[in-house]
Amino acid sequence: MNQKRSTRPNGEDAPGFEASLERLEAIVQELESGELTLEQSLERYEEGMRLSQRLTKTLEEAERRIERLGEQAESARPDEPNARRTTPETSAEEGELPL
Repeated sequence: MNQKRSTRPNGEDAPGFEASLERLEAIVQELESGELTLEQSLERYEEGMRLSQRLTKTLEEAERRIERLGEQAESARPDEPNARRTTPETSAEEGELPL
C-alpha cells in the first residue's frame, strides 16, 4: 500500500493522515485489550495523544481550505442573486415533495 508522508518542521517524514489514523486506531485497540503493562500503556497513550492532536489540526486545516474554496466560489458568481433559484425541483419547502 502506498502511504503518503508529509515533512515535519524538523525535516523528518511524518506518516500521512490515513496512516496516522490507522495507527491511532491500533493504539486504542491495544489500550482496550488490557494486555499492556502500565509503562507500555502510558507510552501508547502519549503517542495516541500526539497523533490525535496532529489529526485534529489536519482536519481543521482541511475545513478552513474548504470554507475558503466555498467563499471563492460564491464571490466568482456576481451575476447570481444570493437567494436560491426557484425551479420545479426547488420550489417546495425543505423536506416537502413538489406537487
